[in-house]
Amino acid sequence: MFSNEDYLAELLAEAGMVSFDDLEQARNSLSGRETIVEHLLSKTSLKQEDVATTLAANAGIPFIRLGEVTLDAAVMSSVPDDVAKRYRIIPVQDDGLTLTIAIADPLNFEALDSLPHALGREIDMVCVTQNDIDEHLRQFYNATGNALDDAFSVAGGDNEAGPSASDAPIIKLVMQLLTEAFRLKASDIHIEPLETSVRVRYRMDGKLVHVDSHPKKLLPAIIARLKVMSGSMSIAEKRLPQDGRIQLKMGDKEVDLRVSSVPSNHGESIVMRILDKTALLLGMPELGFFSDDQTLFGQMLGLPDGILLVTGPTGSGKTTTLYACLNMINRPDKKIITVEDPVEYELPGINQVMVKTDIGMTFAAALRAMLRQAPNIIMIGEIRDAETANIAINASLTGHLVFSTLHTNDAPSSVARLADIGVKPFLIASAVRAVLAQRLVRKLCAICKAPASLTEKEMRALSLDPSRMTEATIFGPVGCEKCRGGGHKGRMGIFEIFVVDDEVRNMINGGLSSSQLRTRARELGMRTLREDGIRKVLAGLTSANEVIHSTMSDLD
Repeated sequence: MFSNEDYLAELLAEAGMVSFDDLEQARNSLSGRETIVEHLLSKTSLKQEDVATTLAANAGIPFIRLGEVTLDAAVMSSVPDDVAKRYRIIPVQDDGLTLTIAIADPLNFEALDSLPHALGREIDMVCVTQNDIDEHLRQFYNATGNALDDAFSVAGGDNEAGPSASDAPIIKLVMQLLTEAFRLKASDIHIEPLETSVRVRYRMDGKLVHVDSHPKKLLPAIIARLKVMSGSMSIAEKRLPQDGRIQLKMGDKEVDLRVSSVPSNHGESIVMRILDKTALLLGMPELGFFSDDQTLFGQMLGLPDGILLVTGPTGSGKTTTLYACLNMINRPDKKIITVEDPVEYELPGINQVMVKTDIGMTFAAALRAMLRQAPNIIMIGEIRDAETANIAINASLTGHLVFSTLHTNDAPSSVARLADIGVKPFLIASAVRAVLAQRLVRKLCAICKAPASLTEKEMRALSLDPSRMTEATIFGPVGCEKCRGGGHKGRMGIFEIFVVDDEVRNMINGGLSSSQLRTRARELGMRTLREDGIRKVLAGLTSANEVIHSTMSDLD
């Protein structure tokens, strides 16, 4: 109950709260798990307030009754629930410099030493009764008696996300933000400190949308709660960027959140990437592949060796495509190893290695070790340098199928990119089997989309032959409650598949430029990103503006 029961009992006797005879009798009568102070409280006229006033006098701190104090919600929110419950404290006042906490056991020196570090604040104390602490922990932090386990566990437990997870105001606020983002199918949550407020924005279908604002004084509590949920981020560290991960269960779905904190001029900013594991179950049609591209890319997935590259800018869905491909070919007779920075989705049956550059576990070092594990298939999160590229190419030439990503605008440009980082053209020609370039476009809301006509400017931008319009019905966005008035709901890919056949290999060995490779690949039947987008406009899946905007770098 208290950290030093015997010493406290002696204090109570010396203060005249109990007699020394009562104390001796209590020592001789203890049984089971009952402590000496609990025995004195039950068998004598001793009251909890007597214990608290004695402790307060011994520690030289004030005694107060929490029921007579007005507790500010913002102050309460400044202490994360796990800290309040672990150390059994209630925050009562914050003057901007010092946080005053109520504690029933000022003899708990471990807590008193740890709290300034855990909260990142100077601490003052007042003493209250044990009943006061228990009642307010129940009321504000959903803790009961000695059961101090968090009602909402994170990072590896059976986590149920929702407002009922806890009665603590800050937990309700944070869980509401997470649950609403998941309900709206947001891909990112941005919590950004401004000069006088905290702005919350969701990225939905690639667009940032402002959803809420909160008082600036809630920022420390929100940040602390999210760091605690991550299990690996320091509450005390506010000067350096940190990364963490939160694992939740929302309804019947498991969701991972990749958390990044960065100090800014108005406080720490948090961005969370929502990694919905249901994306792993997507097939090629759900990713946006039409049947002909499904057949072509499916043939590439069935190759025994070589490199398959997925290219595109940040946020173009490369990782989702890679994971979906691995999931499709993940069979018991295949050993698959990935090296990633970081591991975004956990795939059952696949060995996943996370890059840790601070201890020397780079992409190249991990790859060298992975090859000794005799894998059939290797996935490299990104080819960033010559060393990684050459190891990947050597692996592909020795009987391994290698998946990876590059940052290029189109598929043929990947050849020049590999050459730029130091890979010999004959190795590129020998190892690379195909390159998939992709972008994401917003899908029209199936509920409210309506027939529309293309403007002359759109026709010109898409280089559309009017004869193609005779058998197609073009649709445009309208807006309804289902799509929050935007006219779009969900995203799909548009693709460019560059197959490296014998003729293309000869061109690569001959040192042809990216534009020459692109021209020849188109002559051989490669469909560009914009041309694939046009097909999806004519199929009524997306709008012309979406395709034009997403393929501005398309040369044709």
